[in-house]
Amino acid sequence: MEDIDVIAVLQDPVRRRLYEYVAAQGREVGRNEAAEAAGVARTLAAHHLDKLTEVGLLESGSRRLTGRSGPGAGRPAKVYTRVRTERSVSLPARDYRTAAELLAEAAEQAGLDAGLCTAARRRGEALRGSAEPCAGLEEAMEVLAARGYEPYLEGAASPEGAPGAEGAAMAAEPAIRMRNCPFHAVAERFPPLVCGMNLALLEGLLGTDGPVRARMDARPGECCVVVEDSKNNEH
Repeated sequence: MEDIDVIAVLQDPVRRRLYEYVAAQGREVGRNEAAEAAGVARTLAAHHLDKLTEVGLLESGSRRLTGRSGPGAGRPAKVYTRVRTERSVSLPARDYRTAAELLAEAAEQAGLDAGLCTAARRRGEALRGSAEPCAGLEEAMEVLAARGYEPYLEGAASPEGAPGAEGAAMAAEPAIRMRNCPFHAVAERFPPLVCGMNLALLEGLLGTDGPVRARMDARPGECCVVVEDSKNNEH
């Protein structure tokens, strides 16, 4: 199926709400939870979730949401997570990814890491404009969300039954993690170069002399940068 056909599936407002909710959780989501979040009946939610799975925007599995096993634990429920595959449409056709990869390859071979980071930090500052550095984690969350990083706050109580590192995380101090790296495709091929660029960009965007700091702390499946309260980031 062509990307344009896949993306067109999200034109339905209920389907789009369901997709956005599942994507935002960073974990498996059951039908009941998704239906409640979208404000629709479970049967309607199930129909749309299965359609999203059919076209490859979500993937489905099954597990017992009670967290118990053995007799009396109940039947496994169908759960959904976002597929990591990128989908994009450009009319007319463009191929910015190849250009980015070629530029990254040339920069890496020429040892231009420092120059790239300097340019990225300047770009972040230009994007911030005349605004002061972010006043705290809440403001930083808004800035990062607007740039497509899909931030979430780590260090608060996690949803009951949520598996994986995020579900188990109880950080000593709150910190912002990001489920999405806008430069993921290029970062996979040139991680030191692109991750360093990303950090410098966020330093410029969030500010380095305010109450929040960005630092490198790679985690599988997430952005390589974490944003913390500056007083907890003094090494």
